[in-house]
Amino acid sequence: MKVNLRWQILLAVLGFALVLSLLSLTVPREVASGTVVPGEVAPGSAVCQAQVPVRGGVFAEGFVGVPRYLNPLLSDGNPVDREISALLFDGLTRYDASGQLVPDLGSWVVGEDGRTVRFTLFEGKQWHDGEPVTAVDVVYTYSLMQDEAFSGSPDLKTLWQSVTINQIDAVTVEFVLSEPYAPFLAATTRGLLPAHLLQGVTAVSLPNHPFNNAPVGTGPLRVDETVSWRENGRLRLLPSPAVWPQGVQLDAIDYRFYPDEATMLADFAAGTLQAVNHLPDSALPEMAALPQARLFTARDERYTTLLFNVTNSAQGGVNTVEMRRSLAVGLNRDLLVDRVLQGQGIVFEGPYLPSSWAYQPDLLTQYGDGDRETAVSQLEIQGWVLLADGGPRQKEGALLQLRLAALEQQQPIAAEVARQWSEIGVGVELTLLPDVASLRSVLAERAFDVALFDVVPGGDPDLYDFWSQEAMVRGQNYAGWNNRRASESLESARQLWSVAERRPFYDTFLRLFDNDLPAFSLYQHVHTYAVRSEVEKLDIGQIRTPRDRYHTLADWFMLYEDVVIACPTDAVSR
Repeated sequence: MKVNLRWQILLAVLGFALVLSLLSLTVPREVASGTVVPGEVAPGSAVCQAQVPVRGGVFAEGFVGVPRYLNPLLSDGNPVDREISALLFDGLTRYDASGQLVPDLGSWVVGEDGRTVRFTLFEGKQWHDGEPVTAVDVVYTYSLMQDEAFSGSPDLKTLWQSVTINQIDAVTVEFVLSEPYAPFLAATTRGLLPAHLLQGVTAVSLPNHPFNNAPVGTGPLRVDETVSWRENGRLRLLPSPAVWPQGVQLDAIDYRFYPDEATMLADFAAGTLQAVNHLPDSALPEMAALPQARLFTARDERYTTLLFNVTNSAQGGVNTVEMRRSLAVGLNRDLLVDRVLQGQGIVFEGPYLPSSWAYQPDLLTQYGDGDRETAVSQLEIQGWVLLADGGPRQKEGALLQLRLAALEQQQPIAAEVARQWSEIGVGVELTLLPDVASLRSVLAERAFDVALFDVVPGGDPDLYDFWSQEAMVRGQNYAGWNNRRASESLESARQLWSVAERRPFYDTFLRLFDNDLPAFSLYQHVHTYAVRSEVEKLDIGQIRTPRDRYHTLADWFMLYEDVVIACPTDAVSR
């Protein structure tokens, strides 16, 4: 990270009192380079020039696409909506950097029966218009998702329709579940809506309400209603005084919306934009060569996995764990990430991302990462041999030819998997599908042997809908993994509330998963956040949520003043 060196020196030698003195000088905000601004310097003293930050400037960040609903209940279908809603709204709970669920707008207790969850709102929480957050807002928000006419996520509607909501008093709400269900708490991370501004608005009328254009939330940023993004293509956001009571150096943040990446990147290179979120991989070499650009890589909560068909409908012996282990050990994931993704991916082990508290890589043993000799040896032990005329291996007259299903946009990844497997004698017939619906259809019919599949896990480690026996029929267990002990472990874990109680069941699940290997994780997705060098004091750490990149926003500045000070003694002597 590039930091203004002159500003560092100033802090080191002047101390707090002198900095306050400098900040009190009445000088213009924008000063031409090299301009000397008179200060209080004793006659005959040696003078030095320094820079101090001043308030001002609009930080412009580019997005491809446009908002549709700036509303946390309706944002699931549009990445731009999800990104911005996460900055404008808070939920009752949130996930911290370690993947643990923690209180946000309120704290909770679980009743002794395991079916009752009572939330108490924190004192002093306010909407951006100054009104207090109350239990009425909680009841209103979640009641909307219970409505049969709710047009947001069907999964959310199904969940909330099974919950009874009771308002106890002005700051307390009780949720009654039909049975103990720990993943319920993940649903309380969804942002709340202000009932006092949406009185009478139903689930039917909510999508067309003007609130979705200039919403009022409780998050770290609030909408400047004087700037209409629908009219001029930019959304102006202001820092919330509740988060930064001392204010910040910048005047505002502008989100500017573009029809394509090329136009957005051209504006970034020209200095019209100070930042680009989710820089495309294809633009990385060009942006890395731009002197004014600083690039920050962040992990996405998404990963790509190889899904094996473990049922008898599979070809090439994929329904045997021995074949699945050979395919896994013969695949070099680091090489795949380097060759196809230019290094923009992170390999990891198992069905949980490293950000999950259930992630236990020490329990996973099937990740050899490119041990070709071992893979070849294992295949030969299984009876799959190479013939003199080349081609895929054969066993009892059958070819080792696998059907690999993937989305069209995943073709480079699928081709690299096929190339690496061909080097150990495994043939691949690639089937590319145009969209996710088509891919899911192939998976549901189990008309595949191996599939490339992107997974966006929830914050809670519950994988019952993906890997239980029930999910083979009514869920997403497309692999057809039929393991009773794994199902029982997942079912038991979701009925307990504390991490300490749940962890042993997930550890058991991981051991069984590793032993049977119904899927093999390739890499976690990452994205690159590009910021121009004129934005100073930028310190971006781990980005788990959209708001994480603004953690140090109070320190950022784009404008500064040149001031003259008496040179420190050591500077004069040198």
